Amino acid sequence: MNAVQPIRDKKIIEDIKLFYEERSARNYALFCSGIYIPLRISDILSLRVRDVRNKEYIEWIEKKTGKKFKIKINVKLRKIYYNYCANKKDYDLLFPSPIKKGYPLSRQQAYNIIREAADYFGIESLGCHSLRKTFGYQLYNQTGNIEMLRKIFKHHNAQITASYIGLEEDIINDALDLLDY
Repeated sequence: MNAVQPIRDKKIIEDIKLFYEERSARNYALFCSGIYIPLRISDILSLRVRDVRNKEYIEWIEKKTGKKFKIKINVKLRKIYYNYCANKKDYDLLFPSPIKKGYPLSRQQAYNIIREAADYFGIESLGCHSLRKTFGYQLYNQTGNIEMLRKIFKHHNAQITASYIGLEEDIINDALDLLDY
């Protein structure tokens, strides 16, 4: 499995959002869910309309860890959900499979959706987990608070979090640019 990276450039994020918004409300909502809330893709795919409609917070038990999770839904994402969920029933899956009725999109289908934009924009190291990493990377750049991110991601220490969101790679690359003889 190839390592995926966060999307570091905000302009690319905006381009990808526009790319999806013009093509598919579902894919737009999926991408935005991934970059605005720190859930893993398996948890995002399991969401139902009732989990996000008219809600300020998402409360969830993570599939991977079994830990309870509660996080505020960003104002921009709430607006996206408001429009996306307008004609859906509360019990509907937020991202239903078009192939298997009553099932969510598969991880593979979600990966294919993410790769569509990655291929269009020529981004090699982009996959489903890039969305969660992008959330972390961008939140860190806006707040500088690695400890807050550590708590959100439930990592054991800040070094794991820094590595996870690609900060160590950025520091190394910046240092290499300074090297002069």
